[in-house]
This record gives sequence, C-alpha cells and structure tokens, in this order.
Amino acid sequence: MMLKETYRLANGNEIPKLGFGTWMIDNQDAAKAVQEAIQVGYRHIDTAQAYKNEAGVGEGIRNSSIAREEIFLTTKLAAEIKDYAGAVVAIDGSLEKLGLDYIDLMIIHSPKPWAEFQSDADHFFEGNLEAWKALEEAYQAGKIHAIGVSNFEQVDLENLLENGTIKPMVNQILAHIGYTPFDVIAFSQQNGILVEAYSPIAHGEMLRSAEITNMAEKYGVSIPQLAIRYLLQLDLLPLPKTLNKAHMVNNADVDFEISSEDMKTLKELKKP
Repeated sequence: MMLKETYRLANGNEIPKLGFGTWMIDNQDAAKAVQEAIQVGYRHIDTAQAYKNEAGVGEGIRNSSIAREEIFLTTKLAAEIKDYAGAVVAIDGSLEKLGLDYIDLMIIHSPKPWAEFQSDADHFFEGNLEAWKALEEAYQAGKIHAIGVSNFEQVDLENLLENGTIKPMVNQILAHIGYTPFDVIAFSQQNGILVEAYSPIAHGEMLRSAEITNMAEKYGVSIPQLAIRYLLQLDLLPLPKTLNKAHMVNNADVDFEISSEDMKTLKELKKP
C-alpha cells in the first residue's frame, strides 16, 4: 500500500511517499483532520506557520494512537522571516505551538515574502542564507531532523548550495498535471533534493478537463487518483489535502501504473 512506502532523504532519513496537507484547514478543525488521516494510514503530515494551525496539528498527532516516531511531521518557516534572529525565535515558536520535542522536516516556505512573490526584483539571497543558518543550527541541535525549502527556483537553490553548510533535502513546489516545472524538478533531483508537490489536484481545476477525465476512466480511477499517481511516477511526493475521510482513503489508493505513452500525454498537457 502506498502509505507504507517511503523515499530516502539525502541524510538517510525516510519520508513517506504520500503526505497529508493541512493548508486552509482551520486550527479548530486540524486536530480531528490529522487524527482521521492517521487512522486512514497517513504517516506524513504537512503544516506551516502561515497556516496558523500548528497547535491543532500537534494536538492531532499527540492524541493519535500512533507512536510519535512513526509520524513524519513537516512545518514551514514563514516566508517573511529573512533574518537569523527572527528565524531562531520562529523555529522554537513552532516547536512550542506543536507541543512536540522535534520536527521531522522544516522548510523555508518561500524565497520571497508572499507580498513580493510575483516580483523578480529581489530574490532575498542574504535573508534566505540567514534563515537557512538558523535551520542548519536547529538541525545540528536535533530540534529538526531534516531541512529544506519550498517554492525555490534554480537560482534560489544555487544560493544555498554554494553558500550554505548543509544542502537542502527537500524542495516543495506547485506541480500537477498541466503544470509540471520540469526544469526545477530536474535541477533539484540532480542535486539529491527530493521534490514534493503541493496542490497535486490543481484546486480541482482538472476535474473539468475532458482529456484527464477520459484517461481516469480508462484506468478505472478517480481524477485525484490519476493526478497523484502521475506525480509519484515522476518520483515526486504529492501532498493532497481534504477534510473528507472517504477522499483521504481514495487519494491513497493509487497502486496502479500509468503507461509511458499516457505519461507522455499527461506531461504535455497544458493547464486545464
């Protein structure tokens, strides 16, 4: 079953191949959602400081019947934090909110603050190195068991690879059928960086695509199942999100194979 399979990070740690995303899940709903995902069999939970639900996510993990070491938890350093001192405080703040002794993976949420995400004027190279230094130190102190980034383009990755002490282990990016940034995926993978894919079902947009619908019918699967399987066959780690327990089960039931011919078709599809 897919939920039991893992990838191996550059530092040797194992990370479940499928994660449960908690973006847009309110803090008061997060504990229940996380507990249900764990009951279904998910062992990889993804949150962020920006989601404002770390307390609920931590509660869900602590109140589950599964041992802490069997659950892989990711959180993200807020995109606005581009200084060393601020990052140190924020890392400890996440641990406190989560109510956990350690974080399995912590990543810089974006190379740029969200207000400037679409701007090409500044990549915040210095600020990212400061935030990265704080993550490196927390990793060396055992507070975090792996460190990485999110939404980083090749130039942003090169900045850390050339100037940091520890290589990023993960790059979490937007990737789905119709929008697969192959260049940054290839660069990441060539440098031993695992690529995670958020919004794997494209916020539901692909449900309206006739081509994707027809292919899902061909394999006898749902569109979300096809979308998740596509990413797995690219050696990406999908992070589907849902509050619906039946959908949690469906999203993880992806033990089928998309043919190389159909993968080629899906790779060439433009945004639905």
